[in-house]
Amino acid sequence: MIKAGNLDRRITIERETETGRNEVNEPIYAWTALATVWARRRDASDGEREAAGQVGSTLMSRFVIRSTSTSRTVTPVDRINYSGGTWNILGVKETEEGRLRFLEITAIRDADQ
Repeated sequence: MIKAGNLDRRITIERETETGRNEVNEPIYAWTALATVWARRRDASDGEREAAGQVGSTLMSRFVIRSTSTSRTVTPVDRINYSGGTWNILGVKETEEGRLRFLEITAIRDADQ
């Protein structure tokens, strides 16, 4: 069971948003913070990485965050900024702890970061 005390990491969920237009009226995009939240981080085992078809020097983790109206909009087109690294989101799902209480975000990054 997840408790508030287990959420011991601070992560920023970022979304690519239009920040303006250039001189030929094309949109300019930049990554902006959607939310900064408390999370629990658990690294995936090597067996889970192999089953997911991940090869190379990567790190896969699962971040559990509280479910809010904002966090429920997170999708794989968003990303996580945590501990100086950029994590690409692979998937988002509800946890088994109850409906709309917590979300689990599976994310991956280069191990070299």
